Amino acid sequence: MTVPVIAGVGTAHPPSADQQELWDKFFSRHYSGTTRALAERIFANSGVTCRQAAVSPLIEDVSDWPTERRMRRYQVEALPLGKEAVGRALTSAGLDAGDVGLFVVCSCTGYATPGLDILLARDLGMSPTTQRMFVGHMGCYAALPGLGAASDFVVSRGRPALLLCAELTSLHLQPSSARVDTQQIVSHALFSDAAVAAVLLPGGRGYAVREVTSVTDTSTADHMTWDVTDTGFRMGLSPKVPQVLSTHVRGLVEDLLARHGATVSGVDGWAVHPGGPRILNVVERELELPPTGLAASRATLDEHGNCSSPTVLLILDRLMRAAPSPRRVVMLAFGPGLTLYAVLLERHI
Repeated sequence: MTVPVIAGVGTAHPPSADQQELWDKFFSRHYSGTTRALAERIFANSGVTCRQAAVSPLIEDVSDWPTERRMRRYQVEALPLGKEAVGRALTSAGLDAGDVGLFVVCSCTGYATPGLDILLARDLGMSPTTQRMFVGHMGCYAALPGLGAASDFVVSRGRPALLLCAELTSLHLQPSSARVDTQQIVSHALFSDAAVAAVLLPGGRGYAVREVTSVTDTSTADHMTWDVTDTGFRMGLSPKVPQVLSTHVRGLVEDLLARHGATVSGVDGWAVHPGGPRILNVVERELELPPTGLAASRATLDEHGNCSSPTVLLILDRLMRAAPSPRRVVMLAFGPGLTLYAVLLERHI
């Protein structure tokens, strides 16, 4: 049977900004009154030291822009970022763009037609017969169903597939408001921009995708939302999300591992989406992981913030570059639904 293997990963980031500088020079003025004091505490406890922004509020305040203007800017900024990430992934895997059989693009922060999938396929020289799939509005966990679709294609067709996750959350800075809106403050303190691409091949060296699985608790669908408004996309992030994760995450992971004759103690690499410090603390507690178990996730949050769908791939890239690299990796990501996705990877030689 054909084994889908992640053979190369490529990352791309816009310019960085220091979290404290973002607070001092912009967000401290964006908020006022009691909201400002609350926001300062949230920024200080975000677990983020540095973030990246294609449209930095230190240079350009987009908070009052209409959605149409934000979408036009998305195409301008996302295209070169995606091209850089894809180019690096293809080079890492030793693949030419013309060899790609399926191109999967995940993004929830911008929409246009023709989209990134078409424009990048054109600019990078993919074959006219390359199939494309666009995954939108799945949010932070989109990379994992995207990885599943790419893996299924590799298995069924025996041809390479390419996954790209590109998000520009900086375009969705919301207008300042006199009322206290904790959910928006948390979003403004955490979210960041990035693009990450992964190449999957039928066999070879890398990380074999053993299984992609998920669970959705539809009774908590209102806990995480992403609403299209006249001033960009507005994040809804309930403080109850960690509680929902604590209910489901252990069963999801243990069932996945059991199907492959493994246990939590046999996993030496964890790529857990850092939705925030509380999310990581809950996963660490429920899975009874050692203090260093989520080190890669915490370091990624610290250096890059929460980049939505690319983040879990950033963590995987960090693990793959470690010496020694882990033998078995579990990827976990969470998002609207409320949905938990998990992927089991094993080093393949």
